Amino acid sequence: MTDPAPVASPDVAAGTTSPQTITLGGGCFWCTEAVFLQVRGVLAVESGYCNGHVQRPDYEAVCRGDTGHAEVIRLRFDPQQVSLSELLQVFFAVHDPTTPNRQGHDVGTQYRSGIYWHTPDQVDVARGVIREAAEAWQADIVTELVPETNYWPAEDYHQRYYEQHPFQGYCAHVIAPKLAKFRKVFARLQREE
Repeated sequence: MTDPAPVASPDVAAGTTSPQTITLGGGCFWCTEAVFLQVRGVLAVESGYCNGHVQRPDYEAVCRGDTGHAEVIRLRFDPQQVSLSELLQVFFAVHDPTTPNRQGHDVGTQYRSGIYWHTPDQVDVARGVIREAAEAWQADIVTELVPETNYWPAEDYHQRYYEQHPFQGYCAHVIAPKLAKFRKVFARLQREE
């Protein structure tokens, strides 16, 4: 498998000036949250659960697969600083969108790949980036593209997890390499400290 390279993609909402929201599921939310907190133009990142059938799900029930929810991050971003296309290019580079219900050793429907849109114009942008990702990965993309429904924030201890536990085993061995890859491939999108 080759690492997908970032590809420029037209963003139909490029003229939008107010903040936008998109929800992404790419395996464990600790991983995706840590990466997107590093992206310039991302105003807020919240770990949560969406598109399940239970109200107020908790982490244990989601992990057992009892709720149908995906582990996700909800991003609020400034399209004047970073486009939805660019965010989705990062998304497809830092998780494997070719394996259903799995990211590495994390297995279950809660780890499915998904783009959960908030506005209809996000669908066209996402479809274009999905096509590019299929070419880059040279494989079928299993990422679901559906509206966000039944969203609930994750428990407080999940928020900014990597920042609080950078030396914990999972963080050091799974999240840190994703951050290094982001910094290498997407240096132009990295937030200035």
